[in-house]
Amino acid sequence: MHISKRIGLFTGPLLFIALLLWPQPLLSESGDAVIAVALWMVCWWLTEAVSISVTALLPLLLFPLLDIMPIAEVGNNYGSPIIFLFFGGFVMALALEKVNLHRRIALNIIKITGTTPNKVVLGFMIATAALSMWISNTATTVVMLPIALSVIHLLIDDADGFTKKDKNFAISVMLGIAFAANAGGIATVIGTPPNSILIGLLENEYQIQISFLKWMLFGLPFSIIMIGMSYGIMVHLIFPSKGLNFKASKHVIQEELEKLGPTKPKEKMVLIIFAVTVSLWIFRTLINALLPGLGLSDTMISMGAAISLFSIPFNLKKGDFILQWKDTQKLAWGILILFGGGLALAKGMSVSGIVDAVSGAIATGNFSVTATASLLIILMLFMTELMSNVALVAVLAPVVAGIAIGLGVPILYLLIPVTMASSCAFMLPMATPPNAIVFASGFVEVKHMVKAGVLLNAIAVLLLIFLFEYVIPTLF
Repeated sequence: MHISKRIGLFTGPLLFIALLLWPQPLLSESGDAVIAVALWMVCWWLTEAVSISVTALLPLLLFPLLDIMPIAEVGNNYGSPIIFLFFGGFVMALALEKVNLHRRIALNIIKITGTTPNKVVLGFMIATAALSMWISNTATTVVMLPIALSVIHLLIDDADGFTKKDKNFAISVMLGIAFAANAGGIATVIGTPPNSILIGLLENEYQIQISFLKWMLFGLPFSIIMIGMSYGIMVHLIFPSKGLNFKASKHVIQEELEKLGPTKPKEKMVLIIFAVTVSLWIFRTLINALLPGLGLSDTMISMGAAISLFSIPFNLKKGDFILQWKDTQKLAWGILILFGGGLALAKGMSVSGIVDAVSGAIATGNFSVTATASLLIILMLFMTELMSNVALVAVLAPVVAGIAIGLGVPILYLLIPVTMASSCAFMLPMATPPNAIVFASGFVEVKHMVKAGVLLNAIAVLLLIFLFEYVIPTLF
């Protein structure tokens, strides 16, 4: 076990005990107890001393013991509707992966964009972003990496060897995949876990709902701009490969498509269920307006898709369905528990008065709204380079809500850009799984990621401040 993990393993519970035994109350008895639990969780989340999902179970044990909340109330957070929205999304991702449809979609997008070096980079980025809107960023990167490596190896094996331009192209493709996976997930509610934690917090604590379509109205343009900027910075500014010539990449993409063969009936069936689900998400508010008694929610649509994939027979005689329950062994159950832990912690902060204390402190101070928002966005964006963005949002979102209340700003104005900032980790390999995966390919060094990432982080901060000032207030 790494030394930091060993230190974290013991530091977490020690901080918890120390705060509980502290002679002077910091806030109140229940407030101090929640802060003690939060410190333990943050310590384990930061050092990953134990699985982050196991850490998320601590409120189930500690909140009832410390008389913060009864166990039934804590448990409600682990079965929140938002968790089932994500469960349905995960099941759809499983189906896409099982029938290899995600790979076919990716290859066809790359084929359409063209095969000159810059267009290949763009094709990989568009394909990655399109997939990461619906399936996990990690799974998307894992799918794209072998396709990218096969194209890069054409350059290594050609007559002039692996030149500077070849190397720049390889770096652009690898970083392009990682950055597009990170930014693409921001576009939808189910694209990245922090978005779901925010939606869950808003529904659970403040009875505010953001529909799938409403999120895409600001999430999708932000993703497109960030991906466009990433592309421009890499291929034109930092890692240019102008004049690089290779024809064979077209054949590689074609060969990969030929290996998949013609579109199979199961792929078509998954595509239909996927298209119907996305259409229902987008037009849900319109459907509810036309049929007022229906009361369709994003979670209901998600669960409908999941149940369909398990229950609509592909071949009735053989009892063949798209998904069997054993397929869910690959499902990211730990992430669902992590959501529950985050929501439980947020609830604890609310019922113990921590959120009220933060909002009260801000209200009595003389803080500029824009300066506070900018500071929170910067803080979240650079902290997410060092720790899990899911854990970060789980801990900080309720506090940010308190700050918004204290400033007299609608909580959505502040919570949305700060949550989006947690997915803008472009600088370091350990910041997100996509960054780590492409770093492990051997074509990207830390200095390459930092060089491009610093610029992109700065652009993300400016864009998010613009969102806070002008876009979110017009939408909500």
